[in-house]
Amino acid sequence: MTVTIYHNPRCSKSRATLALLQDKGVEPTIVEYLKDPPSAEQLKGIIGKLGMGPRELMRKKESKEAGLDDPTLDDDALIQGMVANPIVIERPIVVSGDRARLGRPPESVLEIV
Repeated sequence: MTVTIYHNPRCSKSRATLALLQDKGVEPTIVEYLKDPPSAEQLKGIIGKLGMGPRELMRKKESKEAGLDDPTLDDDALIQGMVANPIVIERPIVVSGDRARLGRPPESVLEIV
């Protein structure tokens, strides 16, 4: 099964999650989402696998700075905003098959690999 991590190498939680996966013998496909952001369709799929709404996957400070903290924005507008400003996406996200977990704490991703 392919395991993918949406990774920011500058983030300590992201680095810790990647190291944890590798320590468990999992060599995930690494997507540096700031350089290669997911499309709106990919992001919708990830959000569905996480079982949360787009707002829950947004970093608070960064979403405010990007103007995405407006409570009147619907899910599609939030997803478009996340694609345009990938820095607002919480990290790291690990996807394995039809399941995904946010690596906060890093150990939570072990449930799906």
